[in-house]
Amino acid sequence: MERATSSEKATFLTSVKLVAWSFLGIRSSKGYRDDLSKVNPLHVVLVGLVAAVLLVVGLISVAKWVVSA
Repeated sequence: MERATSSEKATFLTSVKLVAWSFLGIRSSKGYRDDLSKVNPLHVVLVGLVAAVLLVVGLISVAKWVVSA
């Protein structure tokens, strides 16, 4: 597998999209491989951690809202 050149490197927004598709689980394997060859692994890890924290905080907030209603 070849590494992408600097002109083909994905942006931070591409990393966010990659993580969002991964959370949903509906990304095609070809698109996933294409994106994965372009993104910075550090960006993916950071976006994944932030997304996981936001998901947990969101679920806790919804649970508290439902219980208090």
